[in-house]
Amino acid sequence: MKLSMQIGYSGGFAESVAQVQALEKAGMDIVYVAEAYGYDAPTLMGYLAAETDTIQIASGILPIYTRTPSLLAMTAAGLDDLSGGRAILGLGASGPQVIEGFHGVAYDAPIQRTREIIDICRKVWKRDEPVVHDGKRYQLPLPEGEGTGLGKPLKLITHPVRPSIPIHVASLGPKNVQMTAELADGWLPILFHPQRAADVWGADLAIGAAERSADLAPLDVIAGGLLSIGPESEVAGFRDFTRGMIALYVGGMGARDRNFYNQLFQRYGYEAEAKQIQDLYLDGKKTEAAAAVPESFLEETSLCGDEGYVKDRIDQFRAAGVTILNITPIAPDLEGQQRMVAKVKELTA
Repeated sequence: MKLSMQIGYSGGFAESVAQVQALEKAGMDIVYVAEAYGYDAPTLMGYLAAETDTIQIASGILPIYTRTPSLLAMTAAGLDDLSGGRAILGLGASGPQVIEGFHGVAYDAPIQRTREIIDICRKVWKRDEPVVHDGKRYQLPLPEGEGTGLGKPLKLITHPVRPSIPIHVASLGPKNVQMTAELADGWLPILFHPQRAADVWGADLAIGAAERSADLAPLDVIAGGLLSIGPESEVAGFRDFTRGMIALYVGGMGARDRNFYNQLFQRYGYEAEAKQIQDLYLDGKKTEAAAAVPESFLEETSLCGDEGYVKDRIDQFRAAGVTILNITPIAPDLEGQQRMVAKVKELTA
């Protein structure tokens, strides 16, 4: 089982790089760089590529609407070159608020677009022949009657370090998860509950896997939570750190009747809690919404406890199909985080 971590998009990137460098030495395998509507992820990923040696550098995630498929492929190929073959292209649909509000692009057909983007990226990287794609959402080159008529099939000028770069897809809904299990190299679920994941996603993952090409390796599943190893009395309170984030996603993302995370929470069996959190959050009662997040969810989606407890939680995630444990280490200082990551590396071996 590999270990991964996330860098946020709220600034302080120089400090985050120092953290990544330290945790790389402790055994961290992958770092995901977020992109919402702050700094772009590839710029920061390029800086990380120059400042690290072994850790894989992933976008977590690039929205599929904000770049053309070919530009996504070019960006990933450039980062793979800079990092010496350590890049991962993380893709996702983001949400209507960001895509339509900040980028001014219609939020439509996310599953079909992702499917076609994956196909185009892999064609670009292979360089077998000039890229031609005739899809429902993308046509390369533009068909006759559109544009100037001067477009022609082209092949990437440069030679990528690898003919195939891993693609990880963030997805939640049934059809999107099916597509991910069929085509992607890795799956990035959010709010992953190891004991309830099979009930929510098991059938969809199986449907997608049945259509998966034999040329692809088994799907990586990336999930985890807050990590703190110590006596229960000292670390149990750290679980509350995620209350605000969970309340934001379950209560405040999207419209009342179109919140993917709220729907997921309901599918986990928290129907009443999902409604309460959303009602409170949309009424401006964010503190009360955070307090309404069930304690059981916080405990079962984190890794906070003594060593034996954390080992049990790791086993729960492994049993749920997780192959890359995504952790947020909580410790008083960077040296403490290093020790914690090294211990989890030992426990996951």
